Amino acid sequence: MISKILIANRGEIAVRVIRTAKKMGIATVAVYSDADRDALHVRMADEAVHIGPAPSSQSYIVIDRILEAIRKTGADAVHPGYGFLSENPAFAAALEKAGVAFIGPPVKAIEAMGDKITSKRIAAEAGVSTVPGHMGLIEDADEAVKIAASIGYPVMIKASAGGGGKGMRIAWNDAEAREGFQSSRNEAKSSFGDDRIFIEKFVDQPRHIEIQVLGDRHGNTLYLGERECSIQRRNQKVIEEAPSPFLDVATRKAMGEQAVALAKAVGYFSAGTVEFIVDGARQFYFLEMNTRLQVEHPVTELVTGIDLVEQMIRVAAGEKLAFGQDDVKLAGWAIESRLYAEDPYRNFLPSIGRLTRYRPPAEGKQDDGTVVRNDTGVFEGGEISMYYDPMIAKLCTWAPDRLKAIEAMGAALDDFEVEGIGHNLPFLSAVMGQERFRSGKLTTAYIAEEFPEGFAGVQPDEAAARKLAAIAALVNQTLQERAVRISGTIGNHRRVVGREWIVTLAGFEEMVTLETTSDGATVVFADGTRLSAASGWLPGRSHAAFHLGGSKRGGETMGVKVNLIGSAIRLRWRGMDVTARVRSPRVAELARLMPKKLPPDTSKMLLCPMPGVITSVAVKMGDAVEAGQTLATVEAMKMENVLKAERKGVVKRVAASAGQSLAVDELIMEFE
Repeated sequence: MISKILIANRGEIAVRVIRTAKKMGIATVAVYSDADRDALHVRMADEAVHIGPAPSSQSYIVIDRILEAIRKTGADAVHPGYGFLSENPAFAAALEKAGVAFIGPPVKAIEAMGDKITSKRIAAEAGVSTVPGHMGLIEDADEAVKIAASIGYPVMIKASAGGGGKGMRIAWNDAEAREGFQSSRNEAKSSFGDDRIFIEKFVDQPRHIEIQVLGDRHGNTLYLGERECSIQRRNQKVIEEAPSPFLDVATRKAMGEQAVALAKAVGYFSAGTVEFIVDGARQFYFLEMNTRLQVEHPVTELVTGIDLVEQMIRVAAGEKLAFGQDDVKLAGWAIESRLYAEDPYRNFLPSIGRLTRYRPPAEGKQDDGTVVRNDTGVFEGGEISMYYDPMIAKLCTWAPDRLKAIEAMGAALDDFEVEGIGHNLPFLSAVMGQERFRSGKLTTAYIAEEFPEGFAGVQPDEAAARKLAAIAALVNQTLQERAVRISGTIGNHRRVVGREWIVTLAGFEEMVTLETTSDGATVVFADGTRLSAASGWLPGRSHAAFHLGGSKRGGETMGVKVNLIGSAIRLRWRGMDVTARVRSPRVAELARLMPKKLPPDTSKMLLCPMPGVITSVAVKMGDAVEAGQTLATVEAMKMENVLKAERKGVVKRVAASAGQSLAVDELIMEFE
């Protein structure tokens, strides 16, 4: 068996590998850049080696630096995680030459499947159905436009060595094909050091479903069911689940057998994933094979009970698989939500900074029989860097059926506290509550169709507004009662806490009457509706469980984030973010007379939408610009973001230049 594993990666996947290695009694070595000196994976490993500056191009993907770390520590195996060097055949070959076990597939399989053009040809030869497209390399934008037009729009422009959504664009016309080709090429070169591009037909209204395969060095290969990965944004997966709510037994078997056939065609062993695009008639087409552990592997582990990292280690050590295809059973349902450092209220642009608060929900089996799992590589007080992928954590839930797994996820998201940076928790919560998601009607266009104007939070309906109003009234009551108990006041002059209050939140305003009890209060609304509310919340706590509507068995428990903003109460629950004000009737009457402060006018300014580096400025002072014209490009977290003019205008001043680092909302240019 392997005695010491070096993890050639960072973040949550490095932590994930370390946990299994420790369980198996195997020593671990972490590598880290300047930016990751105090990272969680460095703290958890038995040893840690510094490998260079923060940019991954100078640290995590420099093969010689990883090899030097191996020599220093005497590691006899390397787990590459995902991304970085995980699908680099030169790295696997270098390890083989050095006599170090690569915890992954053989070099030839990585070479064959890592190049999307070659992989499609092999897949076709192995009897796997493939998507129509141009399999040759494309030299320039003009050729890209010609090829795209001949295939027929829409088309997908993809980096041959790509992955993780990098270097991918959908083009619906010649102009988008030209621009998408250049952007994909730039991203591919930056992320992978390989700018080769190819084009294939984009299947409209598709589902993205992938098959997990696992093989050993003795010719045994099997599949572990599928994962539904259709909910994506910018070709990056956001929510995954296993199994798929769309596949039937026959389709699952057919896809699994084709995935195994492809793996055997290239002599594959270790864990790998074969990705398919599936249309509404359950016709499926091969997309690519990822010759590594997938980000979303936990959902497969939760429904099969198989530790994929452990199996990869055992296969690398030469062991046979201890089970066969008939032993693989899918039990229950698992969902994974990717928590990203990005601002959903700013079109999901990256966010960086310090995690001033990071409190995940309790992991393990819950009182209701569901399971919560959180794979993460960060900690409270840690820094989210601009140099790497913006993932903070992968929150997973398991339950006996899909709806219970969704409910468990909604509750876990409510209990997840993250402060200090922008993050997509509200968005993930919103998806869990959508009827379309709950019914399983998914496509890769889900986010674009359900949130065409972007995400602006969830507006509470009347029922939700009343629940939040009751919570706000209870919080206010707790604050008021605490205030009147302050010591040192004049005797016989204590203020009496009123029972009638006006609650205002999210366009909802209603008078409520509080009837306090020993363990909470009953909130009586103007129409006579009564809603009991109880909680252990105390001032200073940012999260609490509120039980509404009677006994715990008959009511509803809500995990709500509570923040006091002056005299206002901010409440966050299920994607809703409301500021509640609880006032006496007289104060509420006066508040209605107060003028509202308007936000500053920024309509003639182009502001940096996120922290990042200006890679290019396409206009200069005095230029006339048209709506849709490219003005500047900002790069952050390995993604290019093209900023375009919203309307016609004339550039009055350019305040930023290429190479300059800007903070969010910093001025780039101003218009007349």
